[in-house]
Amino acid sequence: MTPLVGALLYLLLAPVLGCLLAGADRIASARMQLRQGPPLLQPWYDLRKLLSKQAGEVNGFQGYYITGFLLFTAGAGALFFSGGDLLLVIFVLTLGSVMLVMAAYSGDSPFANIGAHRELLQMLAYEPMLLLTAMGLFKASDSFKVADIAWSGQAPVLVLPGIFLGFLFILTIKLRKSPFDLSASHHAHQELVRGLTVDMAGPNLALVEIGHWYENVLLMGMLWLFFAPLGAWVTVPAMVGIYLLEIVVDNSSARLRWETVLRSAWVVALALGAVNLLLVPVLQRWWSHV
Repeated sequence: MTPLVGALLYLLLAPVLGCLLAGADRIASARMQLRQGPPLLQPWYDLRKLLSKQAGEVNGFQGYYITGFLLFTAGAGALFFSGGDLLLVIFVLTLGSVMLVMAAYSGDSPFANIGAHRELLQMLAYEPMLLLTAMGLFKASDSFKVADIAWSGQAPVLVLPGIFLGFLFILTIKLRKSPFDLSASHHAHQELVRGLTVDMAGPNLALVEIGHWYENVLLMGMLWLFFAPLGAWVTVPAMVGIYLLEIVVDNSSARLRWETVLRSAWVVALALGAVNLLLVPVLQRWWSHV
């Protein structure tokens, strides 16, 4: 697959896959709570309803920030699935998150401002581990290129067990699941109730949802990198199992305070990520003799 084809396939298919993933998430959560739950395509029905409504912008800048969030997030995924530089992917994805924060800050709602503040705190929590993940994948494959990492001879998860566990920890934050859903909970019982997007409505809110679908597929792609050299028969069950585990954690835990989230994410980054990074040469030599 050429880089251009990979990027185009992501841009075209990621919203579809993200929508199906969100629908499956809702069904699985409902089954865990002994409910029937919505149909698989309920996220698409919700999106279609939002697109049919009148845009409600609090000012002239909010729409530009939301569009920037969507473009940067989709651009990061296109870079990833075209086999590009993983560090660049992370930087572009971070710019998308900053745009979403600016969109929330552009209004006067105290709920949106609190949600934006908490989103920044979450970024401070997960960014160190995200960068350590890129560094670990580089150490395991001698390249920051996604294509080189995916087709390297040894599966990164074998020499990066600590970084893999650290990535799973921040994946819960990035997927906006409990106990780390500080800024934009998808559960109705949280007091902010999507505080980050409380000022957004209609097509603008629809663009945010599409951006989240792009982001979730990109995150699944990063998870895939850890298993890619092992083949689809290992990678697909592992990814399905991990996502189901995220749903279980989401439905069985209460939200933590921001201080706990920030402290625990940095401890995980130091204890698992940094230590594993130092031990990569040792683990590589060990696996070469197995």
